[in-house]
Amino acid sequence: MAGLLSRLKKVEPVEQGEGELNPFGHASRAALLGSLENSDLGWFWASDAGGRIVYLSEPAARRIGKPSEEIVGLTITEIFAPLDDNDTPTNERPLKFQLAARNAIRPVTVQLGIGEHPGWWEIAGVPQIDEEGNFNGYHGIARDVSEEHESKRNAEKLSRYDSLTGLSNRHRTSKLLETTLTAFKASKRSCAIMLIDLDRFKQVNDTMGHPAGDELLKQVAGRLRRILGEDVEIGRIGGDEFKVIMPDEEDRGVLGDLAQRTIQMISQPYSVNGMRAVIGCSIGVAIAPFDGIESDELIKAADLALYAAKGGGRGQFRFYSSDLKDQAGYRHQIESDLRDAIAKDELEMHFQPIVDAKTHEVACVEALMRWNHHERGMISPADFIPVAEEVGIIREMGEWALNNVCQTIVNWPGAVTAAVNVSAVQFSSEDFVEIVRRALQKSGVNPERIELEITESVFVGDMERALRVFAELKELGVQLSLDDFGTGYSSLSYLRDAPFDKIKIDQSFVRGCTAPDNRNDAIIAAVVGLAGALGMKTVAEGVETKDELEAVTQQGATLLQGMLFSRAIPGEEILDRLERGELEFKPLGPAKYRSDRRTQFRKIGLIHGDDRYNVFLRNLSKTGAKVEGLLDVPVGTDIVLDLGGGQLAVATVRRSEGFSQGVEFETHLINDGANGLCTRHRVSPYQLEAAGKPLRSLNDEAVAVYTGAARTSPKAFVEVEIGRR
Repeated sequence: MAGLLSRLKKVEPVEQGEGELNPFGHASRAALLGSLENSDLGWFWASDAGGRIVYLSEPAARRIGKPSEEIVGLTITEIFAPLDDNDTPTNERPLKFQLAARNAIRPVTVQLGIGEHPGWWEIAGVPQIDEEGNFNGYHGIARDVSEEHESKRNAEKLSRYDSLTGLSNRHRTSKLLETTLTAFKASKRSCAIMLIDLDRFKQVNDTMGHPAGDELLKQVAGRLRRILGEDVEIGRIGGDEFKVIMPDEEDRGVLGDLAQRTIQMISQPYSVNGMRAVIGCSIGVAIAPFDGIESDELIKAADLALYAAKGGGRGQFRFYSSDLKDQAGYRHQIESDLRDAIAKDELEMHFQPIVDAKTHEVACVEALMRWNHHERGMISPADFIPVAEEVGIIREMGEWALNNVCQTIVNWPGAVTAAVNVSAVQFSSEDFVEIVRRALQKSGVNPERIELEITESVFVGDMERALRVFAELKELGVQLSLDDFGTGYSSLSYLRDAPFDKIKIDQSFVRGCTAPDNRNDAIIAAVVGLAGALGMKTVAEGVETKDELEAVTQQGATLLQGMLFSRAIPGEEILDRLERGELEFKPLGPAKYRSDRRTQFRKIGLIHGDDRYNVFLRNLSKTGAKVEGLLDVPVGTDIVLDLGGGQLAVATVRRSEGFSQGVEFETHLINDGANGLCTRHRVSPYQLEAAGKPLRSLNDEAVAVYTGAARTSPKAFVEVEIGRR
């Protein structure tokens, strides 16, 4: 083909107006278009009725990197590939759609599908219709917009991705979750989300600087990608907050294991600018449609679960449950009242004996804070200590506790010492050593009777400062104890360098150390041996049974602490025993450790065939339960326990005596992240919708209606009213 322009060069100028010649006739116009072609400002193309290219400007062919004769004959869509969804501008109709309609091609951005030089072009075209109305193809123009498109794409990426970590940003993850849930609701699919909040990140940021904090966030993002894989969407939605979207996942066993692995991996030490940093994370998990149908509802559920995980002591995960709303309100009330607890003289210190492993005589006491609320009574430290850390009053409370303990034990007879817990926040205070010095001077207590329990998290960030503070504290004469040793942040380097007098073996290693196939006894032996070599004593925490007592004693633990000997008691009781010379605390408790059985008393549903009964749940373990309320249920009877919240556990009666039955679960229960148990799966709201109920997140009433069927014939078993005992 000679080209579109060759036909135009033979045409003579035409007249214009009243006999005047148009000085810009067809020939001049052709020359102008030719110069336009060669300028690279715009090129021309033409196609036949079948969509094959019959002409392309030579400069355009050169830009592609192929001779024009190799391009002629290819289809439009072979040369110009449509963009993917992420690259297509929102105001453009796709090229294939416009070609199929055979209307004018409005300007559309396409990607070169051939050639050695990838790029983006903008093309437009006009359909060619002959006198008989037949479509003969297109005449069009094209221009290279690669630089412009790349700039727009980068700007678009910045609007959708976090510039620091490369993860999706809040806007992208919010839109993705919204569109995913909308599509999944129509196709009856599930979707889980995790909200991840870093623990102690602010401390690293403050002590090591913001550039170090940014580097740490990049490393966290990298770990999240490795742990969670490519099939999920990970976004950074705030300073140290992340969101994970996991399509088609509802198995809480899988999600719980994944959350626990994430916590463990994020908690491993980081190397940042030549310094060692240790952080942790808390995770809240919610699953659609069980915990929320719309994105706002699901995010709120995950947020409540995260709030509960942080309130439970951090470094934990929680699944959402409907009772978390009440817990959140309770926590908010604690936060409000806690600020006035010291002023109202509601805080008090109790003391748990730590006894000699050989004589069982008290050698030390651990001071534990208690809150005697003027309306609610005693509030658990597990409830208010995390709140105090979060709202920033833990330093004030810690200083109060130190002064109280010093003043309490100053006149105690004998040489019993008192251990005071020091939080990482307290330890990081610039005036911490001075606070300890003032407490010792004001009370007049012998410094050797005061022991400061330090957690491993104080080594986050500035190791040199930590060692310097330890040295200054030792100059004051106090003793130092490393608390919760071995729970995830241990390093032999600081154990070697820091002047500790004691190592406390965390109770997680003591509990169940006598169980079959348990290696905790080897860990205890290793810690005891290490401490002995370093000239340190060891305290085995959480000793609750006599077989645990025998085990830790055989492994060589120096001191023992736990409910087997005594709970934490008021200072007056300790003082009274010391004055009477009653130093021995005899071990009183169960003979053996029972790992996972939880004594409960709550009403649940029991389903047998088409009948639903009300029974009481007495004991619950991963493998089974004890229920009361039905008479003479035969062994081997298959039943379903409705544990609430859509949790149905298929079980078989293995023991039956009177109105009490022991049942074995077909599928084991799993850890719910809150020291409780839950089922892996739940009744789906989609099932309830199919049964005629409106689609909404789970509640006990809806499941009860679904699982209970009306029946006119007598039930197979007789219900017995069980009173609370």
